Amino acid sequence: MRNFSNLLNGKRSKVLSRAEVLGCLCFNGFEIIHEGYAAGLFCFAAQKKTSPDLNGSTSYGPVITLPRIGKGGKTIKVYKMRTMHAYSEYLQEYVYRLNDLQQNGKINKDFRITTAGRFMRRVWLDELPMVFNLLRGDLKLVGVRPLSKQYFSLYDKKLRNKRIRHKPGLVPPYYADLPNSFNEIMKSEKGYLSSYEKNPVRTDIVYFFKAVYNIIFKKIRSN
Repeated sequence: MRNFSNLLNGKRSKVLSRAEVLGCLCFNGFEIIHEGYAAGLFCFAAQKKTSPDLNGSTSYGPVITLPRIGKGGKTIKVYKMRTMHAYSEYLQEYVYRLNDLQQNGKINKDFRITTAGRFMRRVWLDELPMVFNLLRGDLKLVGVRPLSKQYFSLYDKKLRNKRIRHKPGLVPPYYADLPNSFNEIMKSEKGYLSSYEKNPVRTDIVYFFKAVYNIIFKKIRSN
């Protein structure tokens, strides 16, 4: 619980977010049992389940690295601008169980995202550091989005196996096909990957310009 003690005692005047407190508990191996408000105070109950995540890390800086599933099923570190409160990455499974997914495949009512973070996501500022992953060879320009382990587990096994045969991409097929549900997102990715395996260059060119058209003329934005 060293991280949690530091979080509470580091700065007496610091205001901690809900995501920061719950995320730090999960980081230290606790399971959130209940949360709510009583007499205007945020209260929670948690139970120790596992050891702290010794491989995990967090920071309060503007740029963070997140573990994502890459080619061959290997974990890659993806660079992004911080759009969530610190320790939020350790809450993904909990927030998914709490709120499920929106039609666009993102987690519904995600309290982990900051106000500034929502703006950065709408204009893709959060993804600018991923250009470093592109230059380093972790990603290609067009391809399925690099997913967290928890989100990757939601996909059917056939699509998971198909995904890890290829590098993930900076521009996902989502912006070309504009699916309206999680099932449609999986169908879109299956279609893209099948086409890519037959004709990779032509497929990426077609999907790239479809995505650019939808972003510019249909005003499609991220969430």
